[in-house]
Amino acid sequence: MTDLSQRIRDVPDFPRKGIVFKDITPLLADPEALSACVARLAARTPKPDAVVAIESRGFIFGTALALHWRVPLVPARKFGKLPGRTVRQVYSLEYGEDTLELHADALRAGERTVIVDDLLATGGTAEATSRLVEQLGAEVDALLFVVELDGLGGRERLAPRRVESLLHYAVVE
Repeated sequence: MTDLSQRIRDVPDFPRKGIVFKDITPLLADPEALSACVARLAARTPKPDAVVAIESRGFIFGTALALHWRVPLVPARKFGKLPGRTVRQVYSLEYGEDTLELHADALRAGERTVIVDDLLATGGTAEATSRLVEQLGAEVDALLFVVELDGLGGRERLAPRRVESLLHYAVVE
């Protein structure tokens, strides 16, 4: 059995001093580990009607899961990156705000979705994506993450939605 934690590299002081960045590129460079990661994410929830992948690293795992399940992939993008009519959600960052968008016709009312990203920290981006899905009348069956940073409140922020993470790392602020 592949130990995925051995494929996550710590990068101290990135992107700024005092932060230990969890780098997934060693996981992406190992086809066996990447395949195992996708299989383990897929095993955490029943097949949805669509996968919603959060920009940008969520696209990697979201695409793989959409292909695994043979369901549509819906990209959640930063403001101004999607052509056509969109729905938007503004959310708070540590220093300021950002905006995510989905195409307004990406999901239908009642569709069951899984939201995917590489990492859960404070949960702001995932919460904004969940609200976009719900704004379109679709349901969030689960949020899937490769890595979760425990202690930053992300899981609590997403409650009562179901959160599934493969790897957990304790963070004390």
